[in-house]
Amino acid sequence: MSSDTTTIAAYSKAAHDYANGFARKKNVEQDLDMTGFLALVPDGGRILDLGCGPGHWAATFKDAGFKVDATDATPEMADLALERYGIEVRIEHFDALDAVDKYDGVWANFSLLHAPRTEFPAHLARIHRALRPGGALSLGMKLGTGEGRDRLGRFYTYYTQNELTGLAAAAGFTVNQTRRGNGAGLAGGIETFMVLTAHA
Repeated sequence: MSSDTTTIAAYSKAAHDYANGFARKKNVEQDLDMTGFLALVPDGGRILDLGCGPGHWAATFKDAGFKVDATDATPEMADLALERYGIEVRIEHFDALDAVDKYDGVWANFSLLHAPRTEFPAHLARIHRALRPGGALSLGMKLGTGEGRDRLGRFYTYYTQNELTGLAAAAGFTVNQTRRGNGAGLAGGIETFMVLTAHA
């Protein structure tokens, strides 16, 4: 998670609503994202859920037989992950990632969109360094331009599809697939997003 205290406070306040709503919805398209991601991860491999929220995806990977590390900057989300799924979450910001050749996959599902534009390339570089050769990345981001806060106070950075694929390539990733879609978030508005699947 970003170190932006206002964003963290918004998630702290909304943790139970998020976990009881969005984290419990059956999303067939996200299942397809997961399938594409896991196709690049060896059986029993180690996955980092970066910005895991209440832990629903980390639990899904664990139940599928993968070794899972999970991080988030919101203590309330970490508490829910432990309470509901038995997932222990490291409470830390994105820039705390210092692993080298440790993971077979990094799942960054609509988490890095809270990072400032100036910091985003460094976060991608950290992920690339943390992955073993050929390791997988799933990156969910909202599409658009500029930076700003939503009505809940959360900070967002928006990118075009070409920007995201270019930044991924610059960090050393090969893009395997992209998917665009539209959906309502916690703040209620319908926004366009992209999920990018790539390998190191």
